[in-house]
Amino acid sequence: MTRTPPPPTATLGYALFATRWLQAPLYFGLVAVQGVYVYKFFNELWTLIVRCVAGRADETYVMLAVLKLVDVVMIANLLIMVIVGGYETFVSRIDLQGHRDQPEWLSHVNPNVLKVKLATAIVGISSVHLLQMFVDVDHTPHHSLLWGTVIHMAFIVSAAILAYMSGEMVARVEHHHAKEHRPTETERAGESGPAPAGDAPVTVPAQAGPPVWEDHAEDRIRAAGFPARKQLEDFDTDHPRAFDRDTVARLGKLDFVSARRNVLFTGGPGTGKTHLAIGLGLRACQAGHRVLFATAAEWAARLAEAEAAGRLAEELAGLDDAALLIVDEVGYVPFGPDATRLLFRLVAHRYERGSLVVTSDRPLERWHEVFDGPAVPAMADRLAHHAETVRLEGDSYRKRRTATAWAE
Repeated sequence: MTRTPPPPTATLGYALFATRWLQAPLYFGLVAVQGVYVYKFFNELWTLIVRCVAGRADETYVMLAVLKLVDVVMIANLLIMVIVGGYETFVSRIDLQGHRDQPEWLSHVNPNVLKVKLATAIVGISSVHLLQMFVDVDHTPHHSLLWGTVIHMAFIVSAAILAYMSGEMVARVEHHHAKEHRPTETERAGESGPAPAGDAPVTVPAQAGPPVWEDHAEDRIRAAGFPARKQLEDFDTDHPRAFDRDTVARLGKLDFVSARRNVLFTGGPGTGKTHLAIGLGLRACQAGHRVLFATAAEWAARLAEAEAAGRLAEELAGLDDAALLIVDEVGYVPFGPDATRLLFRLVAHRYERGSLVVTSDRPLERWHEVFDGPAVPAMADRLAHHAETVRLEGDSYRKRRTATAWAE
């Protein structure tokens, strides 16, 4: 098969996008500037220590010297925020997933967040400068105090306006991409079909308002790869002997997706784990989120193929576009060390970066029965942290339906 060349517009777009690497030397230059501030900090510190030891430092001098040191540190903090956040936003992804020192804001940094953080940092630096003026008020001209106060207030007002405008921009984008639409009874009936009178299943408790129906939801549902279309409202809550209805009702609000939390459904075969996972995924698609569904074996095969092609890191990074990944049927197929390692990479990469919904026939403390390798405890630990676990107990729903059909 011959590969068709990309259209000229695509080639031009890729070329323009590649020019982002021209900014990389700028950030390395800021690293050098940070080195200069480190030198300045220790130079000021040494001068302060020498004068204090020699007895030539009064209280005002010490306070001003300390404020200078704080000023240098705050500017260095501003620099590292620009270096790390700016590089992550405008040049290339910094893959620090799983690093214990990863900044909490790095996983959701964007131009609006970066601008607001920079504005607030500048306000803090301006506050230190203004405090230095008031501490040394005897040697500070009155017009300098006046203009210093005016400039500081201008920084505060500018930061407040920037934060307000960023919030408005985000709200408008979300409003444009997530228009709420309350489906009518006719639409609901056309979506799931009329329920037979007198034999309707008991549904999941009502949510706080209907799901958000957003443009192109059907496209996302088709792209998710669901094996069937199963809604939360169609789940027969009378079937499981043990079932936390309130937790499922809360999960149906999709707050866990925005919070990048995980969900684990455990229980025997036929208890409804996959139904609930698909129901959450379907609702997430309707709310504007991208979702991907696959069994654990399929995820392992997909990652193994990417690793064999030398693009495992790119494959994992590409999955960040999906707010929710569903890993179905953990426990039915044993996994060797290589597959276990790849699934650990997936869980570790998604940790506090995106949500996972996992269905398994056994709890996490028994996953060593399925997975082979030293990564099993670490995988279970990352999955369980920030996770909701729903245990379903009961007989197989499929067997019950088969027995009912034979009885009839």
